[in-house]
Amino acid sequence: MEKRISVCLTFDFDAISLWLGGFRASSLSAISRGEFGRVGAERLLNLLHERGIRSTWFVPGHSAETFPAIIERLAQNGHEIGHHGYLHTHPKDADDEAAILDRGTAVLERMTGRKPIGFRSPGAGLSFNMVKLLRERGFSYDSSLMADDFSAYYMREGDNPQADGPYQFGKSIDLVEIPFTWGLDDFPAFEYVTSRAGIQQGLSSPSAIYEIWAGDFDYLYERIGNGIYTLTMHPQVIGRGHRMLMLERLIDHFAGHREVTFMSMADAAAEFRREHPLPR
Repeated sequence: MEKRISVCLTFDFDAISLWLGGFRASSLSAISRGEFGRVGAERLLNLLHERGIRSTWFVPGHSAETFPAIIERLAQNGHEIGHHGYLHTHPKDADDEAAILDRGTAVLERMTGRKPIGFRSPGAGLSFNMVKLLRERGFSYDSSLMADDFSAYYMREGDNPQADGPYQFGKSIDLVEIPFTWGLDDFPAFEYVTSRAGIQQGLSSPSAIYEIWAGDFDYLYERIGNGIYTLTMHPQVIGRGHRMLMLERLIDHFAGHREVTFMSMADAAAEFRREHPLPR
């Protein structure tokens, strides 16, 4: 079997915006956890530079404005900067959704000189309306859905999610979905969080998470042979020392296989679109 695997290392630079938005935190202790995202980002940028890896960072506008030096360094090092809302929270309605999307785009374009072409919804909360907004505003791809694991696919408009009959699928549109999964996301694995919804235990052993993350890669490489392997990480989470050591080990595991290429999500989406043109 001919092998060709694309590895997309992606980082959601939520930083403080997650605690102010998603968790509505008011304590300095909680906010400082987001501030550690700067420390983690610097460690990750050093690692990626040493390994010569180009990655994708999904950045809320709030994080970009709070830590402009990190954004400048990302741009200088050639990493892709994708859209991740403004404050890490869910919009109130369709008008709010459009306003947040446009505000985040304006911030990133002002700070980097280019519009983002990729989007990942905060907290995996992509709405039917957001798909329409992304298409109208010329985005190339999204990474918020989970209908596949290692294969990109075209998104749809016009789905009818009825409950009293079979789900009705809409029409494919020229917007690529590069799926993610919570199983390849560091936040639920590692972060201890107490909130109104209860306790997220987190604090897993890096060796246990290595087994999961490497296991998914091995399945893709050995059983499928062709696809996109996407890791979703957060600098404030993966940036802790013992987890950085695990990530270094994992990168070495990927790199030790033939026909494995590290690439940005923008490049992976463009490659998919070239090889699988959307039927007219």
